Amino acid sequence: MTTIAEEVLLLAYGEKDGKQLIGSTELDAAIGGALLGELAVAGRIDLTDKRLVVRDATPLGDEELDAPLARMAAETKARKPEWWVQRLQTGKLRKRLLTRLAEQGVLDEERRRTLGIFPSNRYPERDPRVELEIRERVRNVLSGAVPDERVTVLISVLHAARIDRKAFPDASKERIKEIIEGGWAGKAVSDTIAAVNAAVMTAVIASTVITTTS
Repeated sequence: MTTIAEEVLLLAYGEKDGKQLIGSTELDAAIGGALLGELAVAGRIDLTDKRLVVRDATPLGDEELDAPLARMAAETKARKPEWWVQRLQTGKLRKRLLTRLAEQGVLDEERRRTLGIFPSNRYPERDPRVELEIRERVRNVLSGAVPDERVTVLISVLHAARIDRKAFPDASKERIKEIIEGGWAGKAVSDTIAAVNAAVMTAVIASTVITTTS
């Protein structure tokens, strides 16, 4: 099964051309938020006094989830979601997840050079069934089905990083808001997801300001 972070990636790249639909900084923030959201859904972390705390450090069996969980457990000071999103959003993480999807046969990895000089990789789909299944789950919820916690995290992160309008341009803004604010998960998970997604949105806004003023 794909992780929520991998699902974000699949929806954030063009199926045919394999190009990113949003900027790298925004995408990396979304991936970091997705990892934290999945840890919350799995009962490993929650929110206390506006800070993320580890409730269960038991590994989940996925190195890309277990590494940040161990890092959070080893941190001597409770940190706010913004702090963790900033620490987790790296191009290296994105590259590892893309490579893993390529190794699983979900994506192709095409290595190119822009202007014959700058390396530039693209990731068109090799097996479209994985993304189609993700899209079906999301569309069902956007059409009115009751979301589970994982879909709630996915839609919330997509919205925070402004991927939702690219991946699902016809989606109702009112329905997306209803899903994000609906409290479909338990209160502890819902509060954690809301805080994480606020942190993702803050990172996205900050990157936009830097880009437009530089």
